[in-house]
Amino acid sequence: MTDAEEHGLLGGRVRLVQPRDGLRATTDTVLLAAAVPARVGDTVLDVGCGTGGAALCLAARVPECRVVGVDRETALVRYARQGARRSGLADRATFHILALGRPWPADLGPFDHVLTNPPYNRLRSMAAPASTRRGRAMVEDPSLTLDAWIVACLERLRPRGSLTMIVRTDRLGDVLAVHQGRVGSVVIWPIWPKAGQPAKRMLVAARKGRRGPLVLGPGLVLHDSDGRYSAEAEAVLRHAHPIVLDGRTTQRQD
Repeated sequence: MTDAEEHGLLGGRVRLVQPRDGLRATTDTVLLAAAVPARVGDTVLDVGCGTGGAALCLAARVPECRVVGVDRETALVRYARQGARRSGLADRATFHILALGRPWPADLGPFDHVLTNPPYNRLRSMAAPASTRRGRAMVEDPSLTLDAWIVACLERLRPRGSLTMIVRTDRLGDVLAVHQGRVGSVVIWPIWPKAGQPAKRMLVAARKGRRGPLVLGPGLVLHDSDGRYSAEAEAVLRHAHPIVLDGRTTQRQD
């Protein structure tokens, strides 16, 4: 693909293919994948997978789990499939052109885990409907708001399965409102840019059909005072350590 370039994630374990311009993987992509509590043999769904960064990072970290990515953008799914081949993960990471709120193949799911980085900008806050690929990925669809997105993700989960999201802090209240009565054992994990700075992103994890209490975890500080990644962030972003969302420190998935 002449309009694409290859980018390494997890210290080169993942070879991601992305468009030269437009929607691209970010730090959020790797953090989201690191927070999914998947184990060997589990099935995982990445909703709104884009070029497949989170799905491929998870498949690279957890041996023998199977990851399915879905996205409504045909071109992005093509990039994701190419990245899976280049990363040597095409046998465990597959990608489909599908959209939430529309019919899916009957044999696709349910899943042990769902992960998603949902569109977080409210449509009414935008001057005009999103027309670019990046805009469509970041702005709620009038027919599929953030609330509906979360409910649709939960419908793809097995009982007691996990939903892991990364959301902007100003939408946390909306996310928790949808979670009320639908999930339990909710964990909120702030992502601090630097120590002492407000968190702009939150990892939010929950279990379908459980009733455990809400927990506010210590979170992760991304950068030291000199601007370099913290040792904890480096372990996740480069060395494929998981983020364990129960208050413990990150540790390697063996």
